[in-house]
Amino acid sequence: QVQLVESGGGLVQAGGSLRLSCAASGRTFSSYAMGWFRQAKGKEREIVSAISRSGGLTYYSSSVKGRFTVSRDNAKNTVYLQMNSLKPEDTAVYYCAAARTGVRPTTPDEYDSWGQGTRVTVSS
Repeated sequence: QVQLVESGGGLVQAGGSLRLSCAASGRTFSSYAMGWFRQAKGKEREIVSAISRSGGLTYYSSSVKGRFTVSRDNAKNTVYLQMNSLKPEDTAVYYCAAARTGVRPTTPDEYDSWGQGTRVTVSS
């Protein structure tokens, strides 16, 4: 399995931006579809975005579409989530995940490896 480490979370005012990074170990990063999930306090984990192995196909939840951008650099074994126009409702712990199968998996059960999460807090 691939090991994942997220970074880039923090406290930001509404309307601000953050870029999350997820660094993966191992030589097989490009064989994994990658996803970003988030879990707010008292809520279930939900898909934010997903990206195919080559980076050519992406998915965004309706709540972030147009504000967030997912990308990956297979040479650096890293996936990114650029978050713009942040809202207080974006406050959550954000997780990256890796899936060995599927093109752009959107449910947690489809993912095989998870990072430890990075907290994003958006103040109003």
